[in-house]
Parts: sequence; structure tokens; C-alpha cells
Amino acid sequence: MLKARLEQDEVFGRCLAVAEPVQRGDLVLEELPFAQGPKRDSGIVCLACYQFLQFGEDGDSLDRCEICDWPLCAACAIGSDVTDHSGECEVFANARVTFAGNVSDDGVCTQLDCITPLRVLLAKETDPERWDSQVEPMEHHEEERKEDADVWHADRVNIAQYLRGPCKLSSRFSEELIMQVVGILEVNAFEARTTRGFPLRCLYPYTGILAHNCVPNTARSIYPSEGYKIRLRAMVDLKDGQPLHHSYTYTLDGTAQRQRHLKQGKYFSCTCERCQDPTELGTHFSSLKCGQCTEGYQVPRQPTDSDSSWNCNNCGASSSQAEVETLLQSLQSEVNKVQGLEMGAKRLEEAERLLRKYKSLLHPLHFIATGLRQLLIEMYGRVQGYEMVQLPEHQLERKVELCRQVLGVLNVFEPGLSRTRAMNLYEMHVPLVLLAKNGFIASRLSGGELRTRLVDAIDLLKECVEILECEDKSSQEGVLCGVAAQALKQLLLSVEGLGSELN
Repeated sequence: MLKARLEQDEVFGRCLAVAEPVQRGDLVLEELPFAQGPKRDSGIVCLACYQFLQFGEDGDSLDRCEICDWPLCAACAIGSDVTDHSGECEVFANARVTFAGNVSDDGVCTQLDCITPLRVLLAKETDPERWDSQVEPMEHHEEERKEDADVWHADRVNIAQYLRGPCKLSSRFSEELIMQVVGILEVNAFEARTTRGFPLRCLYPYTGILAHNCVPNTARSIYPSEGYKIRLRAMVDLKDGQPLHHSYTYTLDGTAQRQRHLKQGKYFSCTCERCQDPTELGTHFSSLKCGQCTEGYQVPRQPTDSDSSWNCNNCGASSSQAEVETLLQSLQSEVNKVQGLEMGAKRLEEAERLLRKYKSLLHPLHFIATGLRQLLIEMYGRVQGYEMVQLPEHQLERKVELCRQVLGVLNVFEPGLSRTRAMNLYEMHVPLVLLAKNGFIASRLSGGELRTRLVDAIDLLKECVEILECEDKSSQEGVLCGVAAQALKQLLLSVEGLGSELN
């Protein structure tokens, strides 16, 4: 396991810790998936390359495997590398189980829910040693999952009973084992992307047991071109014996939102330092402007309590959790409407309008405001009427300001080698370069001042490339790394030229 070791923790159970001191960027763990397959509740996808397929209402389509008649795109059907599909293909062909091609109103094909669990079960037979030592001990939260009776019953019928009945596997796999595998996948699987960007899920026995923390200290990358191998790197320097953890939820959600997601999907409540701090490590990421005074912010008295009161840190004024949730739901509804608009000037202008409106309601760094800033960062320079080369200086400065604010939050919640930080570093360097060149052309900046500002942009690009250089080259982040590296090369040449002129 490279630089990680398996440990037993009183709180987290089986988890991983650093086996020796590591530096930021060091590889601490890598492994191949035990199995991979379609995501739960997916539409109809090719069972080899995972691209979405079009089936008629009667289930008719040419995109079928010639052996078992289950979904397989034309390219994969004639290709030689259909390893992912070969195992279930034999099962379905022997049992003469047909694929109906039925899809629900919300686009889900429940018949495919059995595929990934079946692949785990088949992998158990081909690699029993790895199953016994790595997969079987993984958490599956059976009792908690049973509390959602509808989902438990659906899994039992659509997966366990389907595999044991029509698929004729009752002599090989018990219902209890199948439901255990379903739980292991639900609790531990990661989403990955193919080289063409199609989603799937993979089960990694060691990476999957990393402890959760809302401020992760590791970053993971999945390499589809290497059999979906996952590599885990240290985001920051770590000491010998320090626990390894990543985030099971979105770090740019507020505490209540993260807690809800973890409780519903992972069956536990987080008690990390960030969750227990009403100010979320001083960022006030969930804090509201007090309605009774002009200086204070309301924060939850007990952040991990779903029924906590919210109290002003200046005047003591109180609001109930229900009042806070009603406000946030209203604001989030407005944000969702803006996000649903077509990418264009109206969307950008509406996002700016909401940010101005929310100044009287939210702390400047509140997660809703931060989300709007991230949206604006992606639009400034890209939408019609706001193209980068046409932006006036005050809008270039606006983009820089937005990037600095989001990076200020990310520096706390995703310190070090964070992909989200890298993307914002890249976004910020462009307006900085344009502002510097505009200032020089207008004679507001000397040659030396221009060089200093370009060096600042170079530093941003260097860190961006450092973060992304280990990503799979076909991924969005890997492509951005190449673009950033090229921009860095050009800027270095520009600064070198300036240095010659100044000398």
C-alpha cells in the first residue's frame, strides 16, 4: 500500500494512516478496482464503454450483444476488449435471460441495477483471497439501509431475487450475500469517468475505507486508461501515523447540508473540527446576517444538531432552525432558477443581481454566495457580451476579486493540492495578465511593474500545473493542465523578453 497502513480506530473502524512522513504531492496509495460497472439508477448504457444508448419503447435496438442480447454498442459488439461485460454475458446467455429495455418516466432502467453487484460477486469467485481480506470487511450498513423499506425492498426484488431467480444463480450466491454487496457498493463505491467522459462506478477496497473529514488531506485521481486505477496523493505535508481522510461530500456545502448528505447516503454524522465549529473554521460559511443589529452574524449554537437555534454573535438575537431553513430554501430556489438559465449574458447578470441582493442576508463568504461567485467566474470571459478580450478593466478586476474570494475559502477547506483550487488559479491568471498589459500600454505601469505582475500570474500557473500534472491526460483536469502549461511557457518567454529590454 505504498506509504499507507491499515489501522483500527474506535470511531472510524477500519481506516488508513500514513506509514511514514510524506510531503505534499507524494503518492500514498494506489489500487485497481475490485469491480466496476454502471451507476445505480442509470439509463440504458453500453455494458462495455458505458455510453448512453437509445432503445425504442418496445425495447428494440441494434445495440445489443450478439451472445446474450443485453446492451452493447455497435463498436463494442465488434471489438475485442469487452472484459467488463464478459462475466455477466455468460450468466445471461446460460440462463437465457432477455433484456427488456424498459425505462421509467425519469429515465431509469432498473434491470441494469443488477450489473455492478453481479460483477462484484463474479470477482469474488475469481479472486476469493482479495474478497476475504479487502472487500468482505467493508461497511455495508445493513440495518440502517433496512430502515428505508421501499429502497430495501426494491433492491431485494430487482437485484437479489432477480439474480437468484431468472438468472439462476441461487446455488452460487445467497440473498444475504447479494444484499451485502449492494450495501458495500452504496456506501463505498466511487464515481469514475471513461476516457470519453461517460460515468460509471468503481469499488476500491482500500481507498473506500478512508475516514471522512470535511477538510480532506488527500486528493484522489482515477485513470481510465490504466484500468481505472486510483491514486491517492497527500494534499499537504503529513506526519507519520497521521490518519488519511477525504471528503465523502461536497466541501463547498454548508454544515447542515453536508450533515444531511452524510446521514442519508453514508449513515453517519460527522464530528470533524469544521462541523463542530459554528463559524466553520472562521469562514462563516453558513452564517446569516443578523436581522436585529447591523454588525452581527447568526450562527448555529450546536452546528451538528438538526434542531439547533441560531444566535447572533453580537446582540444575541435568536432564530429557529425552521426559520433558517425556510430562508435558505427560498434563496436556493432563486439560485436554481439562475443556474437553469441558458449560458449567456442574462444568466451572468442575474447571478450578479442575486449576489447584491443577498448582501443584506448572508455573510459575504456564505456557501450560497460562494456558489454564485464560482458560477460567475466560469461565465466572465466566456459568454456572449462578456468575452475576455472585450471585458473592460472594472470587469477584469471583478473576475480577479471573485477568484480571490473563492480561493480564500478553498485555502481553508481544500488546502494544498486541490483540483478546484487549481481551476480557480487558472481562471485568475488570465484577467491579471490582461490588466497588467493594459496598464503598461496606457503608461500606468512601468516595464518593471509589468514584469512583477506577470511574475505573479506565472506563480499562479506554476501551482495550477503542479496540482494537475498527475491527472489523467484525457480528463477535464488533465486537459486544463496542458493548456496551463502552454500559457506558463508563453508567459515565461514574455518575462524573459522584458528582462532583456529592461537590462
